[in-house]
Order: sequence, then structure tokens, then C-alpha cells
Amino acid sequence: MAGAYQRWGKRALDLVLGSLALVLAAPLLAVAALAVWLTLGRPVLFLQRRIGQGGREFTCVKFRTMQPDRRRDEPGRAPGPERRINHKSAADPRLTRLGRLMRASSVDELPQLVNVLRGDMSLVGPRPELPAVVARYEPWQHRRHAVKPGMTGLWQISARADTAMHEATAIDLDYVDRIGLRLDLEILARTIPALLTQRGT
Repeated sequence: MAGAYQRWGKRALDLVLGSLALVLAAPLLAVAALAVWLTLGRPVLFLQRRIGQGGREFTCVKFRTMQPDRRRDEPGRAPGPERRINHKSAADPRLTRLGRLMRASSVDELPQLVNVLRGDMSLVGPRPELPAVVARYEPWQHRRHAVKPGMTGLWQISARADTAMHEATAIDLDYVDRIGLRLDLEILARTIPALLTQRGT
């Protein structure tokens, strides 16, 4: 069942539920876009390269939640690592009050429904990682890229509050080993309650 589901069923589920979710979320997307525009100006969307299925890079779409990093424009600033290599750092000084709220509710990630419909992502799967994080992977960790990255997954509904995303590879591999329609529907059903109880940000 898992083999047939992975080959065609999962994509069909993404197209049907992803399209429905995009239609239902359209009013919220419009309000969020307006709020970001009034708070941060243009552009409203934040585009970032992430690693997808098979280790391929793609452009992940999110709402902007942070002020620009002005350090990049400082004259004479030596090149170095990014301020943050992990995701969703609540202590990042660039994070706005609106951005903090959007991240806590995951509204900032709703534009990724476009990634789902394009085929870059799935509704359910391991979260897509930054190339700089994947570059430090041990060989065994790359097995998480056997499936498409997802908007939600086992990490979000289980250990999100206690485990950093880049440290949750074991959870992702558990999903890869057990992938199936029943598991995906269970994760989708448990995602909203997990967000409402704000299990991590």
C-alpha cells in the first residue's frame, strides 16, 4: 500500500487537499499579506533556498516575519556565517511582533501551499532544511530526502516543543519508514490541535 501511495496517491492527496486548503485560506492569506505590507513594506514574501527530495534545492515561499539584516550592508564587514543557522529563533532581534505571532501560529508558512501544488513539497513530510544545515549532515541523515519535504510532519505533532528541527532526524526517518495514507491523514488531523496548543514556535 505504501509503495502505491508514494507513487501516485500522495501526489493526488496533495493536489486535492492542497487546492482546497488554498481556497479556504485565501482570506487569511490576504489579511496576512496586508499586515506584512503595512508592517515591513515590500516584498511581502520571503524566498529562501531549501533542500528537497533527492537533495535537490528549491525555492521555499513564506511570509516575511523579520526586518532585513542590515549587517550585510555594513561597509568592511567580513564575510561569515549567518546570524542563525537554526529555524525560528524566537530570540532573533530582527523578528517583529507580527512575525512572532505569525510564527507561533505557522501562518507565515501558509504560502508554502504554492510549493505543494508546484510539486516541490508535500502536505506531510520532513520539514525542508537549509543547505548550510544539510552540508553538515552525516551520511545516514540524508535518507530523510527520500521523500518530499512537508508543510507538517511527525516533528510538528510530537517533539516540536522539545527538539530543534535539525536535531529531529530520527523522527523524520521514522516517517520515511512508515509513510502511508493512514499516517499522513493522522498527521494532518493532529496538526491543527498541535498549533492551537502552541507546541513550540
